[in-house]
Amino acid sequence: MEFGDALTLLAEKVSKQWNQVETEEATKNAFIMPFIATVLGYDVFNPQEVIPEFTADVGVKKGEKVDYAIRTGGDIQILIECKKASVPLSLENASQLYRYFSVTAARIAILTNGRIYNFYTDLDSPNRMDSKPFLVLDLLDVDETVLPELRKLAKDNFDVDSVVSSAEELKYVGAMKREVSAEFREPSYDFIKLLTSRVYEGRFSQSTQEKFTPLVAKALSQFLTEKVNDRLKSALGVSDISAPTIEATVEEPESAQSDIEEPGDEKEKGIETTEEELFAYSIIKAIACADIDPSRITYRDAKSYCAILLDNNNRKPIARLFFNSREKKWVGIFDDNKDLVRHDIDSLQAIYSLSDDIRHAVQRMIG
Repeated sequence: MEFGDALTLLAEKVSKQWNQVETEEATKNAFIMPFIATVLGYDVFNPQEVIPEFTADVGVKKGEKVDYAIRTGGDIQILIECKKASVPLSLENASQLYRYFSVTAARIAILTNGRIYNFYTDLDSPNRMDSKPFLVLDLLDVDETVLPELRKLAKDNFDVDSVVSSAEELKYVGAMKREVSAEFREPSYDFIKLLTSRVYEGRFSQSTQEKFTPLVAKALSQFLTEKVNDRLKSALGVSDISAPTIEATVEEPESAQSDIEEPGDEKEKGIETTEEELFAYSIIKAIACADIDPSRITYRDAKSYCAILLDNNNRKPIARLFFNSREKKWVGIFDDNKDLVRHDIDSLQAIYSLSDDIRHAVQRMIG
């Protein structure tokens, strides 16, 4: 199986089973061993390649174990320490990695809970594992920019020297991207003060902070919306498109069951295709154009939802937009079992986070 396909399948499995895995052993069996075997390509049943419960005497610590060691070229190259699914990763609970890193030939250490994989090397001090990862892989939110480096750790492409040489840039660029993401979600005091000082000449007092905090959040939201608009214009070849804002008001939500109906004539009395639905349709069309001609993507509105279809065929639904409830908007995407999976969204831009599911739905129908 190809690297990308294996990663996608494992990510889907993690998404579906994440909340069902309750122990460390179950995490290893369900997620981590498949990662080693199908994504990295090592034979988990060959002790010459993958050594479970790897033991090495370290000073006064005798008999401590690392969950897995991967041997290639005759040497231990990768150490893996596993934690139970859903447990936040912390190096405080992975002291074995620190100790083993210095007494083996390993240049890569991995700390994982089956969903998130933190990759470490020795950038700060030779033979001493860094305290911060140079690469972070989240299977539920894959950053595709790190995949070329991850592929270099696979058995058929193993090139640890190349990975280590790129590690410093990966480490700091990745860390900065995560910081930027955090600031967009919830601007910090320092970030608010920085932006305010660029546009406001007065003293940054508490009242100034209170005044500018919502303004900074609004500016960041508008900036992101404009970037989304630019992306859509480029993908769809149009010059005028703008993203409406989802506004929430208190209203009793409609049940998902009552929303399921066959779409009919969108001109039927009581049916109105909103600006939000049209913009969401444009986003899905832009995502799907990676796999098919965008002209094959159409929409058909109904009373409870707006259906996004392939070839204008009711039997080929890509997604359903449930935007009628003012309290919560959600997008429904059919899985391989033809079950409608609900994805709540708090902004139209959040549809981009569903790109893999949307593309998978398209690929399933054209493949």
